[in-house]
Amino acid sequence: MRLVDSKTGIEVLDRKTCLELLAGQQVGRVAVVVAGQPVILPVNYVMDGEDVVFRTAEGTKFDAAVRSAAVAFEVDQTDGRTQTGWSVLVTGRSELVVDAAERDRLAKLPLRPWSSHEKSNWVRVPIGEITGRRVSQPMPPEAFRG
Repeated sequence: MRLVDSKTGIEVLDRKTCLELLAGQQVGRVAVVVAGQPVILPVNYVMDGEDVVFRTAEGTKFDAAVRSAAVAFEVDQTDGRTQTGWSVLVTGRSELVVDAAERDRLAKLPLRPWSSHEKSNWVRVPIGEITGRRVSQPMPPEAFRG
C-alpha cells in the first residue's frame, strides 16, 4: 500500500523499496562528523545484503570506520525537467573490514573504485535505520505559498 505524507504529498517509501533503490545505484554520499563539523563525501558503493559497502584510502572515511563512527549514507535520483525524484537515507555505524576472508569475499562483489588512487580499505555500513521519500508528480504552485 502506498503511504503519502498528508502535509507534503510526498510518498513515504517502505524498507523493501528503499533497499531496491539502493541496490540499483552505484554512487552515494556518506556523511561523517570531523572536528565537530559535518562532512559529506561521494563514494561509489555496492550493497552486500542489507549493508552498504565501499572502498576507501586512508583519510576521513577511513578514520570514521576505524572509530566505528555514526554515519549517514544517502542516495537519490532527480529529474529537474519533470520535478520528480526519490531519496533514500541510511544511518548506521561504519565498520572497517579487517578479516582477510571477508575482504576476499567483498573483492568479488561488483565494486571498482572510479578514481585511480589506491583504495585498499573496505568499509561496511550496516543499516541502523533506513527511510525513503519519492516525489512522483510536481508540487502545485499553491504548495509553496506561506
